[in-house]
Amino acid sequence: MRLSTVMTRVAMTGIASLTAASAMAQEALPIIGQPIDGKLGFQPAATKIARDLQWLDGMLLYIITAIVIFVTALLLIVIVRYNQRANPKPASFTHNSPLEVAWTVVPIVVLVFIGAFSLPVLFEEQEIPVGDVTIKATGYQWYWGYEYVGEDVAFESYMIGAPATGGDNTLTPAVEEQLAAAGYTRDQWLLATDTAVIVPVDKTIVIQVTGADVIHSWKIPAFGVMQDGVPGRLAALWFKAEKEGIYFGQCSELCGQLHAYMPITVKVVSQEAYDAWLAKAKTGDYQLSHLVTDETIKVAAND
Repeated sequence: MRLSTVMTRVAMTGIASLTAASAMAQEALPIIGQPIDGKLGFQPAATKIARDLQWLDGMLLYIITAIVIFVTALLLIVIVRYNQRANPKPASFTHNSPLEVAWTVVPIVVLVFIGAFSLPVLFEEQEIPVGDVTIKATGYQWYWGYEYVGEDVAFESYMIGAPATGGDNTLTPAVEEQLAAAGYTRDQWLLATDTAVIVPVDKTIVIQVTGADVIHSWKIPAFGVMQDGVPGRLAALWFKAEKEGIYFGQCSELCGQLHAYMPITVKVVSQEAYDAWLAKAKTGDYQLSHLVTDETIKVAAND
């Protein structure tokens, strides 16, 4: 009886230690790209593309605000000055050539101005460079499959707590335990996956996107990237993450009943940590994606 009690305590201590170590590892790699309840605005930009898109959005907001104020002011002037009571005898002219030229030319100038800033950003996104790391992402109903091209590494990524992993799409105590074991908290429910995409920091990453059944969409807001995956076609996006951390995204096409339950988790680590993870992943140990700090990945890879 005493031996059984001792063994039980040892087992519980071991499980607690593993969970604590995983949580500590998770804290060491900050969660940067995550939606936050009650907040507005963009997630912190982690790539040049995301910074350019956010700047472009801000610039367009100023232009649109100015146009709305101008048009609203004109409407109010017309309502007040040219209503039937204030202007009982309306003018009879039907044309004003200078005004017609102005309201044709000014919008053209505005559109050319916007295009001068937006087209370079669009071209930067769509001109796919040669990647330091190329990953094929395939959307399934309802999870993602990943293949590191030329590296003989492939795995599937499911939302923690998804039906495919034994969940029922509710935050039950069992799901919370799964999140804790992976180093996440309840705040990352619906965001965290059982395996994550691991990429090195400051390297060009090319993601080839396709769909296996219906149209899916691979999107990471903090990277400023989104690309539809169409069955039978191979599209691509690219990014260069500038900060080590954890970034969340999700499928952004209405791909079916469980569309909301196929998130994306990307962990950006140092080149050394990435190399160590890749060496271990080639043996089939993809769960190392939970070991998110440089030190834990290197230690695990050397075991």
